[in-house]
Amino acid sequence: MNLEEQKSILAIALYAAFADGIKDESEREEVRRIAASLTDAAGGIDLAGLYQDVLLKRTSLASAAAALTDTGQRQLAYEMAVCVCEADGRLCDAERRFLNELKVLLKLDSAVTELVEKEIDTLVGEMESAVSPAAVASKAVASGPVVAAVPAVSAAELDKSILNYSIVNGALELLPQSWASMAIIPLQVKMVYSIGKSHGVELDQGHIKEFIAAAGVGLTSQYLEQFGRKLLGGLLGKVAGKTIGMLGSAATGMAFSFATTYALGQVARRYYAGGRTMSPAILRETFQNLLEPAKQMQAQYLPQIRQQAETLDMGRVMAMVRG
Repeated sequence: MNLEEQKSILAIALYAAFADGIKDESEREEVRRIAASLTDAAGGIDLAGLYQDVLLKRTSLASAAAALTDTGQRQLAYEMAVCVCEADGRLCDAERRFLNELKVLLKLDSAVTELVEKEIDTLVGEMESAVSPAAVASKAVASGPVVAAVPAVSAAELDKSILNYSIVNGALELLPQSWASMAIIPLQVKMVYSIGKSHGVELDQGHIKEFIAAAGVGLTSQYLEQFGRKLLGGLLGKVAGKTIGMLGSAATGMAFSFATTYALGQVARRYYAGGRTMSPAILRETFQNLLEPAKQMQAQYLPQIRQQAETLDMGRVMAMVRG
């Protein structure tokens, strides 16, 4: 895949991110940050400039689709677009219209697009039912008694659980399928839920997602970053007879997901152990301080991450999400 083809697929992913009519400047700023962060791995693609081109309609969706002549690349572009659109839940009408237009522009057979949609819809459905949203919290920091909590399990057990979630999410980055990245945030949600529960706090899905966002981990933006790194890493190699990502530049994305999950888990431990007194600003600062050391840890657990990647398929991923 050459640079122009990579650029076209990323442009389509950005169009998908804006398909629901994002007007909030904070959301746009987050997507802008993602584009800038990916520039280091882009190998010649001006992703910050591409972001502006898409936002200001200087690059059209039609021209991006027309640049993809290979059927596999067109299917990948559509798969990524569906994943980005569904990153924050079920499709809205504007996103459905966007995907209908995209499938025509990409000239994909309906059987292909229906298969992609069915697989991703199935995965999204499993994710939505993994943690029942009993009531959405109104604030990022949960209400309730402000008291320090003694966990029901040992610190060593909590550390092991956080590490296991981190290894699995690092392994998901090595899979070439876009749907694999869809499972990363739901697994982070399950991790935070289990940490809260171990401290005697029952959490709903709404609060957990807001906690994750307060720590500085977005939804659509995180998926865009994962997809971008995956694409720019050229992840279509063969290892042990299975199609999984080659390491090379893919290590950046793998380290990102491993480190994001690990740092998030450690922040959650501190937050619930301390009686949920950390403000959103302190949550974000603590998360950022833990992120870089966590990225350094990834190399230590590389063998376990690769081993996990060799055993993962959609069925096993969904089973983990369901838990």
